[in-house]
Amino acid sequence: MASFINLLKNEHMKLFKRTGTMVMVAVMLLAVLGAGAVSKFMINPDTQSDWQAELEAENIQFENMLDESNQTSAEQERMQEQLALNNYRLENNKPPVNSETLWGFMIDASNLTGLAALFTIVAASSILAHEFSQGTIKLLLIRPVKRSKILQSKYVTAMMFSGMLLVLIFAFSFLTGSLLFGFHGIDQSHLVYQEGRVVEQPMFMYVAQLFSLNSVEVLMMGTFAFMVAAIFKNSSFAIGISIFLLFTGPQLVQVLNDYGWAKYILFAHTNLQQYIHGTPIVEGMTFSFSISMLVIYFVIFLTLAWISFEKRDVTA
Repeated sequence: MASFINLLKNEHMKLFKRTGTMVMVAVMLLAVLGAGAVSKFMINPDTQSDWQAELEAENIQFENMLDESNQTSAEQERMQEQLALNNYRLENNKPPVNSETLWGFMIDASNLTGLAALFTIVAASSILAHEFSQGTIKLLLIRPVKRSKILQSKYVTAMMFSGMLLVLIFAFSFLTGSLLFGFHGIDQSHLVYQEGRVVEQPMFMYVAQLFSLNSVEVLMMGTFAFMVAAIFKNSSFAIGISIFLLFTGPQLVQVLNDYGWAKYILFAHTNLQQYIHGTPIVEGMTFSFSISMLVIYFVIFLTLAWISFEKRDVTA
């Protein structure tokens, strides 16, 4: 255990000695500040001033769509749930979350986890591939430490870096939102539809849930990039293919969602918010099925990375 901790310390030292690592952290913080500035100074403050009228108009639209009966059962269920939520807000005078509040800003900032996924791909791709490109892998492997431990230390370091980025977004968005918008509406609740009735939940729990669900994509894409780097020893290729799939994978699933086998594609499951916002990208998918598929892909990625690293000849 002590040897593994020392490996982790060494990997963290190498990672944070790179200028690029600190640049990524700085860009992440600037992105949160930039999002706060846009919300504070560029968005019309009267956007949601007449929220009751907006919800009433939305309800009429939903009722008309339900009368047409040309939606799927899942779409009808979703509209009925939204109708119940809207009526609860109107009856109890509970407005939707405004972007120009602390919670509204943090909900918007949760989308910046996509940037964390991008930076995780870069870190996970380079942490191993750089050892091969710089020739230091030979020095690393002559140590009396198993290859599996070396690989594990590098993967854990990359994932700890991604975790740090997610915590930074969450904490810094809370700080930025507090400074820019104050604590007005801090006691506002999040409404959910459960077992045929509307239930109020703490907004902090909902925001934390959003960040947690978004972290799944960060984990999976970082693991995929790590696997590609382990197999091909090339960080540029690993970064390129991972970023390409990060942005095009969900669109590919959208194109293929009429085919039943599309539900087995990784990118049909990386966005778990589909189970709390809208309907699954492929009809018939469930939350438990998505978790199962993610676990299978996760195991496959790490297994391929381990086999490739264990069998690779670095004497040449």
